[in-house]
Amino acid sequence: MTLSSLGYIGIRSSRTDEWGTFATRLLGMQQIDKAAGSRAFRMDDRKQRLLVTDDGTEGLDFMGWEVASPEALDALAGRLENAGVAVRLEAAGLADQRLVSRLISFKDPDGNHLEAFCSPEIATDPFVPGRPISGFKTGALGMGHAVLHVENIDILLPFYRDLLGFKVTDYGMTPYKLYFFHVNGRHHSFAMVGSGRKGLHHFMVELQSLDDVGQGYDLAQQEKDRLAFTLGRHSNDHMMSFYANSPSGFFVEYGWGAREVEPATWEPHETFDGPSYWGHERVHLPEDAPVRIKMREMRLDAAERGMRAPDPVPNCAWLDSVTGNK
Repeated sequence: MTLSSLGYIGIRSSRTDEWGTFATRLLGMQQIDKAAGSRAFRMDDRKQRLLVTDDGTEGLDFMGWEVASPEALDALAGRLENAGVAVRLEAAGLADQRLVSRLISFKDPDGNHLEAFCSPEIATDPFVPGRPISGFKTGALGMGHAVLHVENIDILLPFYRDLLGFKVTDYGMTPYKLYFFHVNGRHHSFAMVGSGRKGLHHFMVELQSLDDVGQGYDLAQQEKDRLAFTLGRHSNDHMMSFYANSPSGFFVEYGWGAREVEPATWEPHETFDGPSYWGHERVHLPEDAPVRIKMREMRLDAAERGMRAPDPVPNCAWLDSVTGNK
């Protein structure tokens, strides 16, 4: 497998000041750059994970996928070019902006701009969160995950699965096609929603503590129209999360407790229980919206059948302080 993780995401937005507040005071990221028309944020020991610039139409600018070495980057470029995909070896100046040593770029069949890179810069100073949180679950799992709206999954599936080497974790066919892909132990680093649209549906960041998520949930509810999905638990990755409306109109999922997969032995499978076992009420939609009603029906059906996910490893601050497990 060539790609190892989702390394960073770039967003185009005219609301850079709003992004500065949203990313720090709600998500807990650390703002590390506040230039004219741009913002950059840390989540861990990487020098940057999220970049927001006011250049272009509101929405996703690029996704940056990490590979293990310059040799792996060259191999990926060769495979793409042999398949007829135009690949650009980016100049050192852009690599410096991304804080990586080498960088290539290309587009998927829907025109989404993708980047692949190696050797990201590591910060020497510690990560300082924008609000008191225990930190983000990153490391070898990467920044989190990204989910795209797509018009036709069947067109994009060969590109991501067969050419880029994304491994299918699971998929659902109702009420619309959903495909989830892993590139490491994270249940999914990428997913596609066959909504008939184009653009970013959401990106997800995972926290080290359930209380981080709960406190973020409280903060989101204090802001008018900030909450998009209520707190809930997903049926496939078992993550407990809520979704917030970002300043750019797509969602950000804020979660904890997702299960991991073993890439060498995992078998892809179809799911039938809907996206969530409970919660995740789509409060950004009208009460009578068909999708909101359908998702609620699927959750209630899962509850009627007694569907449960195994609880993740306990996360209790009091117990940790008593046992010394910090």
